[in-house]
Amino acid sequence: MSRMIEMKGKRFGRLTVIRQNGQDPKNADLLWECRCSCGNIVTVDGSRLRGGYVRSCGCLRRELARERYTKNEGFTKNMGNPRNLRNSDGIMVSSIKESQRNTSGVVGVSYDKATDRWLARLMYKGHYVLLKSFDTKAEAVEARKAAEKVYWRRNKQDKQTVV
Repeated sequence: MSRMIEMKGKRFGRLTVIRQNGQDPKNADLLWECRCSCGNIVTVDGSRLRGGYVRSCGCLRRELARERYTKNEGFTKNMGNPRNLRNSDGIMVSSIKESQRNTSGVVGVSYDKATDRWLARLMYKGHYVLLKSFDTKAEAVEARKAAEKVYWRRNKQDKQTVV
C-alpha cells in the first residue's frame, strides 16, 4: 500500500485543500475537499490536483471562455439571435462551415484512428441522415456530397455560386 501524501492546507491554482474526503472507487486515488478562491467547495482527485489538471472549481474556465468570446467579433454580433445558427435555406451553419479542427479538408468527413476508417456524417432536421464509415477518404467525401445533394437539394459549390 502506498503512503498518503498529506495535502491539507496546500494551494493548487485557485484551490486550497481543506480535508481528505474519501477515495475514488474507480482508481483508488484519494479525494480532497477544496475551497476555490471564488468561495465554492469542490471534491477533487489528488493526482489531478498535484498534476495541475484541476486549478479551480470551474470558474477559471468560465472566465477564460467569457474573455475569449467577448473579443470574438463574429461571435458577439450573432449572440442572442437563434436565426444566426442556420443559413437562409434552414441548414445549420456548423454543417456547412469547416471547423479549425477539421483535418480532412471536407466538412462532415473525418478519420477515426481507432478503426482505421473514414467517417462521413450529415445531420438534417436534428437527425443523422448519414453516419457511415468507409475504407477510403474518397468514398467518405463522395457519400457526404451525395447526401448534401439529396437533403440540401444542391451541393456546397452550387450554394457559393447562387449566393
